[in-house]
Amino acid sequence: MSVSDGGTKGDAIAGRRGTFRVLGVDPGSQVTGYGVVEKARGGLRHVVHGEIRPRRGATLTVCLQAIYENLFAVIGQAAPDALVIENIFYGQNVKSLIKQGHCRGVAILAGKLQGVTVYEYSPLEIKQAVVGYGRAEKSQVQMMVKAILNLAELPPPDAADALAVSICHINFGKTESI
Repeated sequence: MSVSDGGTKGDAIAGRRGTFRVLGVDPGSQVTGYGVVEKARGGLRHVVHGEIRPRRGATLTVCLQAIYENLFAVIGQAAPDALVIENIFYGQNVKSLIKQGHCRGVAILAGKLQGVTVYEYSPLEIKQAVVGYGRAEKSQVQMMVKAILNLAELPPPDAADALAVSICHINFGKTESI
């Protein structure tokens, strides 16, 4: 299993007065992206992003354990005020939907066990919030996330999707959790 980390996880709570920190999750059994964005008076600030990649050929239970443990650690270090997850995309085959549902479940559990409120948005809502077009391509989401957060380089695709989920929640702020 590998986790790539696109930011610092150091003193996550320092200087948090007047801020709102959101952990976005793009769940998947092959790759689960995560991204933390903070809203402060000066706008949006990138905190950390990365991808959780269970080892190739790992069983579903091993994948789920890797997702849970890594997200649990990210939550502990980043101390988000909310966890926001992408809702299931209905166009995939049934087997993929079931796996994605399991991945969502462990991500939700990781947040709830640490007292973080969980929200969800559809892929259409997320893309519309970040790109302005609900049917945007992954590369368009990556470029807009890079621009919005003033990143030096493009984040990996699944991490960019997770950062987009965070940005979406900061901009729309649903009040009803799941």
